[in-house]
Amino acid sequence: MGASVQTGGGQRRRRGRGRRASRPMSEINVTPFVDVMLCLLIIFMVAAPLMTVGVPIDLPDTSAEALPSEQEEPLTVTLSSDGRIMLQTTEVAREEIIPRLQAIAAERDSPRIFVRADGGIPYEQVMQVMGALNAAGFREIGLVTDAGGPTLDGERE
Repeated sequence: MGASVQTGGGQRRRRGRGRRASRPMSEINVTPFVDVMLCLLIIFMVAAPLMTVGVPIDLPDTSAEALPSEQEEPLTVTLSSDGRIMLQTTEVAREEIIPRLQAIAAERDSPRIFVRADGGIPYEQVMQVMGALNAAGFREIGLVTDAGGPTLDGERE
């Protein structure tokens, strides 16, 4: 922090001489603080979109609208085309999914969970995972799709 010295009176005097002693300025220079805060703001604005869950799958297209967002980070289970099950971004074995989800459910406020399933996997596998989610205590299961797909009458939105 920078501090400067003011001399007393309007006359020019040398330091150390005269009646009044030199005193330090008590003003804080906030310019470096503002510079650092603006840099951090820019860094977080650029990095925030990169922090989303990103297991690449081919989601089916539907005409459904998005669910309202919640305050907690959404819990996501992903079923990939090669049969892997991912909890957020971590691969989980089929026999471990229920105990892991029960441990997670004990710590969460929201009973909501999202299922992202590749459009090419069999319906039976999706229903088996949804049954496991229900057995683990998650009663609000949302199926994630890409918006703008066909409606029942065959029209695209």
